[in-house]
Amino acid sequence: MAAGLAWMLCWGAAAAQDASAGVRLDGREVLRVAGDSPTQAANRARRVESRLALLTNGGDASATARIVEGDGGDLMIVVSDQPVVTVTSSDAAEEASSQAALARRWAGAVDDALIAAREARRSPGGRYWAEARGSAEAALERLGASTVSIVPRAIAALLVVILFWMVASLLRLMLRRGLPLLVKDPTRQSLVRQMTFFGLVALGLVVAADVLGFSPASVVAGLGLTGLVLGFALKDILSNFVSGLLILALRPFHIGDQIAIDDAVEGTVERIELRATQIRTYDGRVTLVPNAEVFTSRITNNTADPVRRGNVRFRLGYEVDIRALTLLLPGGIAGLEGVLEAPAPRLRVRTLDAADIEFDLAFWTDSRRSDFQDTSSLVRRQVVELCREAGIGLPNSDIRLIQDGPAPGARP
Repeated sequence: MAAGLAWMLCWGAAAAQDASAGVRLDGREVLRVAGDSPTQAANRARRVESRLALLTNGGDASATARIVEGDGGDLMIVVSDQPVVTVTSSDAAEEASSQAALARRWAGAVDDALIAAREARRSPGGRYWAEARGSAEAALERLGASTVSIVPRAIAALLVVILFWMVASLLRLMLRRGLPLLVKDPTRQSLVRQMTFFGLVALGLVVAADVLGFSPASVVAGLGLTGLVLGFALKDILSNFVSGLLILALRPFHIGDQIAIDDAVEGTVERIELRATQIRTYDGRVTLVPNAEVFTSRITNNTADPVRRGNVRFRLGYEVDIRALTLLLPGGIAGLEGVLEAPAPRLRVRTLDAADIEFDLAFWTDSRRSDFQDTSSLVRRQVVELCREAGIGLPNSDIRLIQDGPAPGARP
C-alpha cells in the first residue's frame, strides 16, 4: 500500500512538471512549445498564436516560413520578416530531436497552417466562421488537456492531505496515551494535542497546494489578499477558534473544574475544544458553549480553591440565649463529616426582625458540588437536632402575632 501511494504521488508530481503547451490556429494544433513551467509554456504558446493570427489576417500571402539564426545561437522561424517562434534547446529536448530538424519541421507546419487558414477566410463570412470554430475547438482541446493534467495532480494532492491527516490522527492518539506521563495538567494536554493535530493538517494543505502547482509564497499572498473577506464571512468561526486558543493558553479554568457561566450554564468542564467548551450540567446533560461566549462572559469557578464556605441561615425567637447558642452550634457541627476544623465554624446574628432573629452559621468544606451539598444538608440536620436537645423553640408557622385593640385604620 505504501509503495502504491508513493508511486501515485510521484506520478502526480511528474504530471505537475509537464511544461509544454500547444500552439493552435483555427482550433488545429500547429506545434508544441516548451517552458520552465506549465504557466511559462502556456504564455509562450499564446504569444505565438497571436503572431500567427496577425499573419493570417494580413501580411504577404505568398511569403513562406524561413529559418534564421538568432543572437543566442537558437534557430528562429520567420514569415514576412516577422519572427514567429524560436526553436530552443528545451523544445528540441521535449521533441527528442535536434534543433535543426525541429526547426525544419516547425517551418513546414507553419506554412501548412497559414495556407489552410487563408483558404478558409476567402469565402464570405469565412473569417468569422473560421475564428469561431477555431476558438471553440481550442477551448475544448485545452479543457481536455487541462483535465488530463489536473486530475493526476488533484489525486496526488488528495493523497497528501489524507496521508498528513492519518499521521496527525496517529500522533494525537500517541499523545493521548503518552502525554499524561510528562504533563499532568489535562488542559495543557488538550492544548498540545489539538495544536499538533491541526498544525500537521495545515502543513498537509500547504504541501497539497504545492503539488497542485501553487507555490507556498503564492498561497500565503492569496490568503493575505482574501483575509479581510474571509474575516467577515467566517467571523464567528474565527472568533471561537481564537477564543479557544486563549482559553487553553491563559487557563481561566481547567478540565474537571465546576464553573458557572453568566448564571446560565453551570456544571463540570469535560473538554475544551478549539470551537466550543463541553460542560456537563449537574442533572447529567451535556452543553456545548461557544468559546467566544465563554471568553467574554462572567465566569464563576467554584472549584478554583479546594475549600469553600457554606452558610446555613435560620430564625429563632427573642427568648433564645444568644451567648449559649454561639457556643452550642459551632462546636456541635465542628465534628461532622465534611466540615473542616480550620477555619472554624462561626455563628453570626444577621438581622433583627419584629418577631424573630435571623442567624447565619458559616462553615468550610470541600468545594466540589456533591460534597458541598451533602455537607450543607448534614449541617442543617445537626442544627435542628441541637436546638431540640437544648430545648430551644423552633419557628412554628401556626403561631400568629395577635395585637390587642382595634385593627389599624379601623374607626373607634
